[in-house]
Amino acid sequence: MAVDLSFYKSFIFEEARDQGRDQGRNQGEVRRGAQDILDVFEVRGINVPEAVRERIISCDDPEVLRQWHRRAVVVGVAEDVFVGG
Repeated sequence: MAVDLSFYKSFIFEEARDQGRDQGRNQGEVRRGAQDILDVFEVRGINVPEAVRERIISCDDPEVLRQWHRRAVVVGVAEDVFVGG
């Protein structure tokens, strides 16, 4: 008895697979970006209030996280990472 596997070769399946892969990459990039910011604060000995930590962790925009990461390197307090955007 042969099993019909044509669905797995279809455009719909390939599109869904690619979308899932892209979504997974984006989620990984976002998690890494948030962790990088928190790591910078830790290495610099900067206290991170829970509200700041939550805002960083809940951000799902990789570009915003990159901007915050750059700021994390130079700010004096964690809250200033959000200043300017």
